Amino acid sequence: MNQSGACDCGAAAYSVKEGPLHVYACHCLNCQTRSGSAFAEHAMVPEAAFECQGKTEEFRRSAQGMEFTEVFCRACHTRIYNKNSLLPGIVFLRAGTLEHSQKLVPMAHIWTSRKQPWVMLPEEVPVFDKSPSPEEFGAAVAAALERGS
Repeated sequence: MNQSGACDCGAAAYSVKEGPLHVYACHCLNCQTRSGSAFAEHAMVPEAAFECQGKTEEFRRSAQGMEFTEVFCRACHTRIYNKNSLLPGIVFLRAGTLEHSQKLVPMAHIWTSRKQPWVMLPEEVPVFDKSPSPEEFGAAVAAALERGS
């Protein structure tokens, strides 16, 4: 299933050639600070299934022993996706830039030890106090597929 999205002004657009997208909400302080919100929604996408067109710019930074590359629209500076050195070959798409993003339902919530106290999480969705292990995240994906979300 192809999915697409774009920045706020439409100058940078992308498509994802494989699906389904597994969207998760991260409540860590970094995501709160960098998004200016209570959490950030991400979708992990294989880089080979992702194509971005338009003028973008990259910002590189290091944190906690990892290298991050964040990609923004050059015109409106919407953050579209990022990559990190821990998971090469994976794009972390900013899920709010997807078309029909209002229909997204996170299949997991991570770093809930840092979530804002007023954020209420659904009982049927897995939550992790910090970053889940690959096995735990895989189990959350499998559970989401069983739920049909």
